Amino acid sequence: MISEQDVGGVHIKYLHHCPRQLWLFARGFRPEATSATVQLGEAVHDTSYRRAHPIDLGSARLDDLDGNLWVHETKSSSRPSPADEAQAIHYCYRLRLLGVDAQGAVLRYPRTRRTQRLPYEPGWDERARADISQVRTTVAQPLPPPRLTRTRCRGCSYFDYCWSQ
Repeated sequence: MISEQDVGGVHIKYLHHCPRQLWLFARGFRPEATSATVQLGEAVHDTSYRRAHPIDLGSARLDDLDGNLWVHETKSSSRPSPADEAQAIHYCYRLRLLGVDAQGAVLRYPRTRRTQRLPYEPGWDERARADISQVRTTVAQPLPPPRLTRTRCRGCSYFDYCWSQ
């Protein structure tokens, strides 16, 4: 079973995006290396906001933390999603556990030139703890969660695994 400390930002993002993807990822299934969508996302990340300084928290790795203690994340998608927000909340929670008073998160979407600012809210810690618990429950299941509807899987690097049956 995955420990609470081993739950990282990718786990949280996958929990909110697709629990089946989370389950597969936790078992070491990583088709991202051959995914054109993932490669595009990495290119967007690598060519945007070059002054960022990644922060490694062990199982979580955030893009940047500015001098005012705002977490900065660069996303390759064109619009904000609940998964992006949950991941940002998780990063703030992890920093607060370390004694860093994160003020919130700034999500940047360079493809559409959007920025979403999420000031820290008192309920975030509880939300992050609930997400960590749900990740651990999902990963502990003996069988993968059901796949999503096929249209929601478009562009997913796990598509072939889920839909080749």
